[in-house]
Amino acid sequence: MNERNSIFTPTRRALLKGGASLLAAPAVLAAGAARAEARKEVVVVNYGGAAMKAFDEAYVQPFAAQGGRMVLDGSGPLNGKILTMVQSRNVTWDICDCGVTTLAELGPRNALEKIDYSIVDKSKVATEFAYENGVVNYMFSSVLAWDTAKVKETPTLADFFDLKKYPGRRMVRKDSQAMLELCLIADGVPLDQLYPLDVKRAFAKLGTIKKDVLYWNSGAESQSLMRDGECVMGLLWHTRANVLKAETNNRIAYTFKDGLLQPGLWVVPKNNPAGPEAFRAIASMQQPEGQVKLLTAMGNGPSNPAAQSMVPEALRATNPADPANAAVQARINAAWYIENHSKTFQAYLDFISS
Repeated sequence: MNERNSIFTPTRRALLKGGASLLAAPAVLAAGAARAEARKEVVVVNYGGAAMKAFDEAYVQPFAAQGGRMVLDGSGPLNGKILTMVQSRNVTWDICDCGVTTLAELGPRNALEKIDYSIVDKSKVATEFAYENGVVNYMFSSVLAWDTAKVKETPTLADFFDLKKYPGRRMVRKDSQAMLELCLIADGVPLDQLYPLDVKRAFAKLGTIKKDVLYWNSGAESQSLMRDGECVMGLLWHTRANVLKAETNNRIAYTFKDGLLQPGLWVVPKNNPAGPEAFRAIASMQQPEGQVKLLTAMGNGPSNPAAQSMVPEALRATNPADPANAAVQARINAAWYIENHSKTFQAYLDFISS
């Protein structure tokens, strides 16, 4: 997911020079301190905010207990930042929390290391989400949400485009990823027949409501538009919809039905400072216990199939990778994005701004 929030922007070495363990538990770090001395630190970059504390408990502390040293940076691993580091030969990050568009944009530029599957365990992820330059770290969904104060019945994705049935503004992401798929599903394309995407058909569908659409850039912005009642329905990440549901005491509702299931990915910038230690950190983060902690804290679905049986019953409804929820969604096709993302994304921006 492409967030833009950040609360931490630590330099690679500054935290350790100051003796800071960031959010890691001192006792846990002390237990592995002796072994950690001999191992390189691994800088993991995410999008900050609540993810800092959640990632610390789920991943940093267990890795420290294994003798590893992981530092979180919440400044946001945007593709442009990664590419600039690689091209300037000044890489300070080791692992970045990205998505399939990163594979599409940075893979052809030789800006990503190949995942070392002799260290990262392919058997601990769904095969379809283990790519050459990235491996799934959690699952999330793009879903339909609505304001129950204005939409009394559960709407369908087709209803999202029916302004007569449900008047009012709609909310869409300012990014073609997932939005095109949801347009096509609403237009009647079966979940298992989305790819290759019929981009013109998707644009035509979006065009039917274009004058009533507001676009969001960041997850926080999507929350704000729905929370403030600017839109009666929206297409957004399920994690944000889940937060909205709690914040508004169920005024904002959402459904996984006809959503798009997507992988968050770990990618490793080319010539990362920690070298192979980055892959040992990724392997550590494949443990199901940490992934269930992340689901509890953030709503991110576990990527290790073994974690599914460990998910508490109360959390199954919010887990996008739960078999019941996965069954009613389409799955993103990374191969299509690697081939088509660049031109499609620009065409999408041109379309919504015209």
